[in-house]
Amino acid sequence: MRPFQWFAFPCCVAVLLTLGCGGDSVDNSATGTGAAAGGSASGSPDSSGSGGGDATQTKGVIGFSALTLKNPFFKVIADSMKAEAERHGYEVLVNDAERDVATQSKHIENYITQGVTAIVINPADRVAIGPAIKKANDAGIPVFTNDLQCVAEDVKIAGHIGTDNLQGGRLAGDAMIEAIGQTGGKVLILHFAQANSCVLRVQGFKEVIGKHNGTAKDNAIELVAELDGGGLRDEGFKAASDALQEHPDLAGVFAINDPSALGARKALEQAGIEDQVTIIGFDGQLEGKQAIKDGKIYADPIQFPKKMGEVSVRNILRYLDGDEFEQVELIPTELYRKSDGEKDPELK
Repeated sequence: MRPFQWFAFPCCVAVLLTLGCGGDSVDNSATGTGAAAGGSASGSPDSSGSGGGDATQTKGVIGFSALTLKNPFFKVIADSMKAEAERHGYEVLVNDAERDVATQSKHIENYITQGVTAIVINPADRVAIGPAIKKANDAGIPVFTNDLQCVAEDVKIAGHIGTDNLQGGRLAGDAMIEAIGQTGGKVLILHFAQANSCVLRVQGFKEVIGKHNGTAKDNAIELVAELDGGGLRDEGFKAASDALQEHPDLAGVFAINDPSALGARKALEQAGIEDQVTIIGFDGQLEGKQAIKDGKIYADPIQFPKKMGEVSVRNILRYLDGDEFEQVELIPTELYRKSDGEKDPELK
């Protein structure tokens, strides 16, 4: 097979977080010692609480700095990475960046010091994480991203697996038009602009709403505010509550992920107008799907985090073997409605 070549993402590469809610408490310092690719490695249990097996049998260590383990979405990615790596004799150290680029940069520096086989991150900031990645590049350690892309200049990303967030944002726009297109009304966007994935989601959403408004007469959908919902339930609740002070006549909310959508739902319930406002989320987390089935959220473009974690590990192994693989793979979303929830065996 032709040896794999490094590549650099251009500055304009395409979104953030689908970024959620309560999770495990995680130590932010990467622990353990890893060996370079192909060698043996000794590592302490990762910071998410599970060990990597007998050190003498470990082929190598993969360092994973998750955007936030308070969001169940990233916990699914971490768990699937650990399971897939274990199948191939590797260990994964998991650390929680807590959405802080400085914390994530320290994780990367620690991984370099430990001599890990590879590094995987969900960038806490799509540009500002660049210098830390450059240090890993200089140390000869391949860096992979999943879910969120890095768009910093002059860095080398060995591979990316994520969601086609632009397509997902367009589906979210379609869902909003499906729900309120006949009447129109005011819509709030709960954003998380630090994440390139969220930027693309909002871009796709606005494209579809703009086309609708181009032909609308008395049923235009007015985007009245874009507020930072943090990708978390509490912050989504606060942002939606603030928006309702100025726009009590909201007709819709588009939230870039399920946790912020659920936070918005709580704000609407507290204001007593939950039946007035249509919520479109994003992700397809179990709690989000349950809310769709229960009629609290109208629909979600759903993602596939388990696949992201598994493919990340497989691509690392292909890289180490010098095999070719798809350097940037974007998984299309699927729109999940109440009818899907009613036949979903995972739900109550």
